[in-house]
Amino acid sequence: MATKVTMEALSPTMEEGRLMKWTKAEGDAVKTGDTVAEVETDKAIMELVARADGVLRAHLVAEGTAAPVGTLLGIIAAAGEDISVLVSGAKDQLVTPAASSAPAAPAAPAAPTAPTAPTAPTAPTAKTAAPTTPATAVPTAATASATAPSSAPATDGTFNRASPLARRLAGDAGLDIRAIAGSGPGGRIIKRDIEAALAAGPTPSSASAAPSQRPIPSGDGFRDIPLTQIRKTIARRLAESIGPIPTFYLTAEYDLSRVMELRASMAELGDDYKVSINDVLLKAVATALAQHPEVNAHWLGDRIREHDRVHLGMAVATDDGLIVPVIFDAHLKRMKDLSREAKELAKKARERKLKPEEYTGSTFSVSNLGMFGIDQFTAIINPPECGILAIGTASEQVVVRDGIVATRQVLRVTMSCDHRAIDGAVGAKFLQALRRMIENPLMLVY
Repeated sequence: MATKVTMEALSPTMEEGRLMKWTKAEGDAVKTGDTVAEVETDKAIMELVARADGVLRAHLVAEGTAAPVGTLLGIIAAAGEDISVLVSGAKDQLVTPAASSAPAAPAAPAAPTAPTAPTAPTAPTAKTAAPTTPATAVPTAATASATAPSSAPATDGTFNRASPLARRLAGDAGLDIRAIAGSGPGGRIIKRDIEAALAAGPTPSSASAAPSQRPIPSGDGFRDIPLTQIRKTIARRLAESIGPIPTFYLTAEYDLSRVMELRASMAELGDDYKVSINDVLLKAVATALAQHPEVNAHWLGDRIREHDRVHLGMAVATDDGLIVPVIFDAHLKRMKDLSREAKELAKKARERKLKPEEYTGSTFSVSNLGMFGIDQFTAIINPPECGILAIGTASEQVVVRDGIVATRQVLRVTMSCDHRAIDGAVGAKFLQALRRMIENPLMLVY
């Protein structure tokens, strides 16, 4: 009996996926457990695995195509089995190509958009079972199309697959981005490809032209960048947050002098005890949340759920957008253990190796842009969470303490609060608790 290969919900927030590559050709024999295709979800690159023996008789969706969950992608059947009914029915599917091959008409300049904020996954939606056994998916740590550089240089057609950061870095360095092979999903050119090209030395095209003689782009002077699945999810989640949620903001400044002293003292104990400012802040936030469950809460429409356990979401910037891995039970972990886990999760997020259970279930989130030199910003709440803390950079400022003028490292934070669950005084008390811990960090070491 024929087995359908369908687009499965490979993560709790996935509504559609992009078929990046068929790993089996039409006519190839497959066995149960064989990988037949690779799919880009909203969080990672996943493998579709055959659940039946037979022959992959048909590819019904082309590589690079985005398709909703449940779409029929291919058919596994016996060599002589009649699959005409399934093939005919598949022609009525509504699938959206990742990028049209026809030239797009010039568009009016888009209005500036608000800065993006970390996204929080929602609980998985139940799906109706298909009549036949679908292929299932398992995460892939590194897939051939996602991690191996393309064997051929990028052409004008693949130029649009470069990330905005990669294009900017290439432009600043005077590199011809079309001559660089991409190692991102579907051959996308990302930051590490530009860094590798710079380390390898000038390419013939960049060496032959001085920066002042860069080629002038031809055409209409713009390019359309197809949305990745993670960017689509960010857009949808932000639309769910910034409009419906009545948000107010609380800003506070903290003296980091004792945090600096603590870090120096711990570093003297050896590499195993070295921590960053961000590690100390994560521990302080988690501890303060455990003391204020009214902030460590979810808005559920007809009720507010206060959490006793702190599952701290940590926004991580990647080439394709923000993702929020979760440090579970962060309030119970020692600082050095929390530091190690935060680094491991950030690394996996940038490599798109996170498992669904590693980026779902947060009760409160933190977004830190201090490393980018941002003094202060406001972040967008990740529903159903009721708050998010935006952390800016630490800067040296002149302050007056007990009538004495001195310089101190000062940190500015801003908490976005859902006013349906958190009142101003409640948010202020949480920030006061956070101040006590940051300005007396020995409270965090016990």
